[in-house]
Amino acid sequence: MLYYNFKSVFKARGVDNPYTFLVNAGLSPHTASSFLNNNLQSVKLKHIEIICRELHCTPNDLFIWRPDKNKIISETHPLNTLNRKNVSFDLKETMKTIPIDQLNQIVNILKQQNTQKSE
Repeated sequence: MLYYNFKSVFKARGVDNPYTFLVNAGLSPHTASSFLNNNLQSVKLKHIEIICRELHCTPNDLFIWRPDKNKIISETHPLNTLNRKNVSFDLKETMKTIPIDQLNQIVNILKQQNTQKSE
């Protein structure tokens, strides 16, 4: 079954106030509240696009898939790429505890990763 992963993505991106973030991104207050409370019957693609654009992510990042115990699928099935743990770190808190000299190393690693992806 597919589940929303919004809170984990906000946490990973260091968004302290997801409601304000969503409203400032262009979602209505009601829609922002529905997203954050996982009280959605359906999701408009334009809302997914707004969130992905603002959080610099893909729609796959916004969902988690957990297999149904009654239905078996192949280990190579594409849905398995969404079978992941929630992000368990808070970026801002993590950054506070890393020594300053190591932050430069982290930035360089991230730049290398981004360069490799764009090639």
